[in-house]
Amino acid sequence: MDDHSELMPRLELLHDRVAVLIENRSAGDPTATDPLRGLFLSAEAVTYLLDRRPDPVPGTDAYAAALRRPEGRLLSLAETFALSPLDLHILVVALAPDVSRRFEPLYGYLNDDVSRRRATVALALELAGLQTDQILARARFHPGAPLFADHLIMMDDNPHLSLPSRNLQVPERVVAHLLGDDTLDGSLTNAVQLIGQNDPDSLLDRNFTHRLANLLTARDQATVVHLHETRPGSGAAVAVAALLATGHPVLRFTSTDGKLVPALVREARLRQAAIVAGPLPDDPAGTTRLIQALETARVPVVLTGSAPYDPHWSSTGAPIPLEAPGPRSAPAQLWLDEFGSAADGLDLASTVSPYRLGADQVRRATRSALALAALDGGPLTRTHIQQAARRQSAPLLDRHARRVTPGVGWADLVLPAEPLSSLRELALRARQRDRVLGDWRMRTGGGRGRGVIALFAGESGTGKTMSAEVVAGELGLDLYVVDLSSVVDKYIGETEKNLERIFTEADQSDAVLVFDEADAVFGKRSEVKDSHDKHANMQSAYLLQRLEQFDGIALLTTNLRANIDDAFTRRLDLVVDFPFPDAGQRARLWHHSLAGAPLEPGLDPAHVATRFEMPGGAIHSACVTAAYLAAGRDGRVTHDDLWSGAEREYRKMGRLVNVSSF
Repeated sequence: MDDHSELMPRLELLHDRVAVLIENRSAGDPTATDPLRGLFLSAEAVTYLLDRRPDPVPGTDAYAAALRRPEGRLLSLAETFALSPLDLHILVVALAPDVSRRFEPLYGYLNDDVSRRRATVALALELAGLQTDQILARARFHPGAPLFADHLIMMDDNPHLSLPSRNLQVPERVVAHLLGDDTLDGSLTNAVQLIGQNDPDSLLDRNFTHRLANLLTARDQATVVHLHETRPGSGAAVAVAALLATGHPVLRFTSTDGKLVPALVREARLRQAAIVAGPLPDDPAGTTRLIQALETARVPVVLTGSAPYDPHWSSTGAPIPLEAPGPRSAPAQLWLDEFGSAADGLDLASTVSPYRLGADQVRRATRSALALAALDGGPLTRTHIQQAARRQSAPLLDRHARRVTPGVGWADLVLPAEPLSSLRELALRARQRDRVLGDWRMRTGGGRGRGVIALFAGESGTGKTMSAEVVAGELGLDLYVVDLSSVVDKYIGETEKNLERIFTEADQSDAVLVFDEADAVFGKRSEVKDSHDKHANMQSAYLLQRLEQFDGIALLTTNLRANIDDAFTRRLDLVVDFPFPDAGQRARLWHHSLAGAPLEPGLDPAHVATRFEMPGGAIHSACVTAAYLAAGRDGRVTHDDLWSGAEREYRKMGRLVNVSSF
């Protein structure tokens, strides 16, 4: 039997019962044929009302028997919401005008008011053969009764009307459900995504997903779980996969509007679905309201968010707090499956390995990369893929760090072989950390994360920040330089809070984080002589702990390596020393910096490189000065221009220029 044919026969039986009640009432009613009945009370009508006794109670008939033996969706509704036969009767009486308009004038007649064309509490009870003075009957209209607690029926809240006179109305979503329509509730359209099936996500931790699915189905009562996410969306993906594995469709609720929760819970119970809600609101009060509304939903509920679980959110302690598994890099095959032949000739494995994206994010990134390639009117390139992948990462660090889009590469570095080799190893570690630390289980205990942390040490201008930019460009990631002036705070504890925000946001982003002049916050701990020493040491202890838990890529730069605490050094993956350039390297730096400028024929900066001992940063500044001097006279860069630029940089460095020695 289909859903529609199962409801309509019960409405026909209800119509017969309404006809019996009308016949019984109109038999002695002197106003039965009065066209103004219900609008005007004559003396004769008043006398009739004073003498009137309750209408005969209809006996047990086919209608009552049908409600005691519901079928199809009525049966499912009764079982899901624990509805009694009387509840089903009230529901059918209330929804009758929404299905067939012929009930409206009949209800108006029985209500003694032609304008009251919906069932009232009194009419619903009369049609059941009950009176409004029966306590058990009235209890079915209590706010805590199943029909009203679960929002299957709405009732007038007009305080001027008595309970028997109040109108009953069934929400359109419930009517549509009983008629066989499974369209999502209109009020939830912009807040809920219905997920009935999903492609398996090969990036999820299958062991955790399986255990979560068992937890959500093993208990007698519906389970509420809170998944703490280290990266937005990672907990929701696991929750959806676990719930789909249990056979439940999923309602993915992304709104923070608590007013939608009653409709959400009703929708979930109508569909026998589970709820995945998140991210939770930022304000604790909003989170508390949302959780307390959902923890009594009587369906599996998974709450997700980046804030750790707070027991004060729940008055019952129902949610079970769990940690969602951290994200992993998507395998190149997943990208290749999405790109198809468009990626032929590209080294996808090295291009996409730095990105910690889920399967859905990979699909969005591939579509974006193909669109970028089409915009450029050429084939898909490594740059298109990296640009699209960066857009899928959470760009939260702009509030606390300066963003640098990498614009240099390996060819721009002039370094000895040893630091250059260390930089390439750094990029290798960033690409292969999931395999080595995850698949091969090489990560140490103690809660250590999968981050890659390196220290760049050397004099100012030797290329530390530029090398960080090259590494970020090689990995296809944005570079964020932390402004320590906005981090270090004179008030106790505030520096740690600022750093925690930066580390948390970096954990949620695919980016390279650079702490320039890191000795300001990563300095050596000292003997405690006063309260300032104590709190400085506490700050260092916090940083030691936080670095071990970090899952991103962090680079520390310092001009004074001796000032870095040894405990930090032991926790570093790499220490790269940037030496002061010798004469040969300085000559290469001069040539490289002048590569794009118009030069005087035969100009060789080797002589200037030999005479002026400067690091790469100062050499570049000297070349810029020389270029401005040449542009000012609309000519080419000459030896005198180079000499003038070098002298100026020498004086800026506090060095004396002994002209006679040159």
